[in-house]
Amino acid sequence: MKNKRQGLTLLGRSTTRYPDSPDKARLESFRNAYPGRDYTVRFTCPEFTSRCPITDQPDFGEITIDYVPDTLCLESKALKLYLFSFRNHNTFHEEAVNRILDDIVKAIKPRRARVLGTFNPRGGISITVDASWPDSAKETP
Repeated sequence: MKNKRQGLTLLGRSTTRYPDSPDKARLESFRNAYPGRDYTVRFTCPEFTSRCPITDQPDFGEITIDYVPDTLCLESKALKLYLFSFRNHNTFHEEAVNRILDDIVKAIKPRRARVLGTFNPRGGISITVDASWPDSAKETP
């Protein structure tokens, strides 16, 4: 059991410290037990919150993360705290979704990853941001 928890500092703690920005949050990982198989892991955060960088008003939405792990998998409690850290972070929706994708790719180097942000309407318009890695738009036929 100890070997499976190696490197995990947030899971199993009796107290939880909530980071107040993504820069202070830590994405943790564990070894993929099935590295020879392609399978998709999906996380859904239906209560994602960030703040508008112009008005400082809260923005609400849903973040869906799909990834195919290589040698590492994301630990869900660390991911929850990371996503929670956006609560008081001022960012545009486009920046938030792409930052989440970049941070996940940096943390676990998946085979593929996708982050979909579906944000609630503000001012009568909703925004959906869909970012993938590797970026298929950069691939040439």
